[in-house]
Amino acid sequence: MLSVKLPQLLNNHQVPRVSLCFVPGLFQVFREDGIISGYRHPKSSALDCILSTFQLTNETLNIWTHFLPTWYFLWKFLVLSHSADFYNEPYSWPLFVYLLFICLYPFISSCAHTFSTMSAHVRHICYFFDYGALSLYSLGCAVTYRAYVMPDRWINSTLHFYFVHVAVLNSMVCTTLSCYSRFLEIEQPKLSKTLRITAFSYPFLFDNIPLFYRLLLCWGEDCSHNDAVPTHYHHLLFAFLTCFLFASHLPERLAPGCFDYIGHSHQLFHICAVVGTHFQLEAIVTDMSCRHAWLLANTPLPSLGGTLGVMAASVFLNLLVIGIFILLLFWSPYSSPFLQSTFPDRAKQKRE
Repeated sequence: MLSVKLPQLLNNHQVPRVSLCFVPGLFQVFREDGIISGYRHPKSSALDCILSTFQLTNETLNIWTHFLPTWYFLWKFLVLSHSADFYNEPYSWPLFVYLLFICLYPFISSCAHTFSTMSAHVRHICYFFDYGALSLYSLGCAVTYRAYVMPDRWINSTLHFYFVHVAVLNSMVCTTLSCYSRFLEIEQPKLSKTLRITAFSYPFLFDNIPLFYRLLLCWGEDCSHNDAVPTHYHHLLFAFLTCFLFASHLPERLAPGCFDYIGHSHQLFHICAVVGTHFQLEAIVTDMSCRHAWLLANTPLPSLGGTLGVMAASVFLNLLVIGIFILLLFWSPYSSPFLQSTFPDRAKQKRE
């Protein structure tokens, strides 16, 4: 009878350390703050990584909390494609770009968490792509916010005209900073964390400038107060919780070892991010519907270049940035000690 052996799990003291010749002591690489047990082997095979998704580890829920929402957003994509004519109606093209990216980012994230323990090289490459997908998601938000969420009194302003152009630049800055932050994890972990938080907070704050103005500062008939406003508030609440959980490492920081498998901050961060994206999508669709006639009468139709063209160019530019960091990872003289592990590989273990 065919049987499948699940990969062995490790405690934090069994997880390898990295030794740097120019920094005294040993430093963590695969370990997470406040997580004591449930680690997968840091030199797992691809098959082991896939099998581990059906085993309770400290990464299992990180994987599934983004893999399952990928299918939910794909279902929403199909449902909306029946009501919005993505092929013939330019007004719906910004929504099409946004839907592509909200399907992409949770899928890439689930893949990154699945295969991140194959090796140190693979781990960093996986998260380079994860950061790139999140950067593109921020661009998708900007495309739809320019098209459907911008306050009435800002329509056809300078900000309205250049909003997506700046968002393209922001996505590249986000990918660059977040990828670079991985090179600082060992020597300067606090700076690394700060750069990563900044990398994702900055595009979010820029994208939501029109929304913040609508919700907090704008009063009167030309402020686009409609049925979408409560849902926008829900989205912002979960966005705040997402940022807080990512930055704080709560609750595992307060009780190390108690939330290794279920309930640690990264799982909660994933859940809040997905729920926030759900509310954001609902708010965008509501604005798109409620403001349809007014926007068509007062703004030019979205262009192919300003939607699909921007999407294609941004994907190319962000892949280029990721490719540069992958080359640096392999070729930089600083990457060798950065990636060295004192943990023996499996073949050596078997020989011993």
